[in-house]
Amino acid sequence: MYQKVTEVELNHFIVEHKGGYPVQKICEVPAVPRSRYYQPFEKTVSKREQEKQELTKEIEWIHLESKARYGAPKIHKTLLTNGLFLSLKRVQPLMKKAGIRSITKKKYRPYPSKEKVVQLNSLLKWDISIQTINEKGVAATTYIPTVRDGWCYLASVLDLHAKNRWLFFFHSLTSGLIIEVLQNACTSQKPRKDLILHTDFSSQYTSSEFTQHIQKHEIKQPFSQKGCPYDNACIELFHAILKKEEVYHTQYTEYPSAKMAMFQFIEGWYNRNRIHSSLGYQTP
Repeated sequence: MYQKVTEVELNHFIVEHKGGYPVQKICEVPAVPRSRYYQPFEKTVSKREQEKQELTKEIEWIHLESKARYGAPKIHKTLLTNGLFLSLKRVQPLMKKAGIRSITKKKYRPYPSKEKVVQLNSLLKWDISIQTINEKGVAATTYIPTVRDGWCYLASVLDLHAKNRWLFFFHSLTSGLIIEVLQNACTSQKPRKDLILHTDFSSQYTSSEFTQHIQKHEIKQPFSQKGCPYDNACIELFHAILKKEEVYHTQYTEYPSAKMAMFQFIEGWYNRNRIHSSLGYQTP
């Protein structure tokens, strides 16, 4: 009997007889649930719920534009920039309900080395305040894996005042290549003799060949203790963002594809479109 009664027939019958009988009693006769009568009279979506749906769509679009790299803080700032004034606490539950989250992830935290190393003085001492260009700089390298060509290397030099970056991508890592990076930076910027260029403690930067080149340009080269990269934090932070937002999510087949991906991330995304909390959530 339940299958034979359509919603239209049921509603017409109830409207015709509900003045003399309760709706529940009328529904018991054809053995249909009372909810079938009330379904057409469901409440419309509230204005608050409509706003949530619209905000969720906007959040999804921003998340998609960032290639899923943005989390709640950056999405919230982007919404504010777009003229949608709301709090971070309102964005977070909407993202959680929609299953939206940043793909940024961290690798394991390495254990500190117990090997004793020679302690070299740091001229920066965590002080990265500067007054002009060519006063203080930092340099570092990082590793990018590929399937066919194995490890490739990204070498970076950063001026702490102008935030200029010189980036070079190599098949292999040697002192000669690191010197080439430094030489290109010196040719471009013509640094003064008392420039402080802080580097990590890797063998490329501590080699006699690199040291001779540093002395040739009369550049001071401080170090931090091994496993303590705080003086190099600016360049290390950039490498960390590169890894967490790009490298850890992609498997590069060979050197050319990795090189193109690095260029697209750095020049197409990081320098031009990505908002930075250190810059007041603006792009460089």
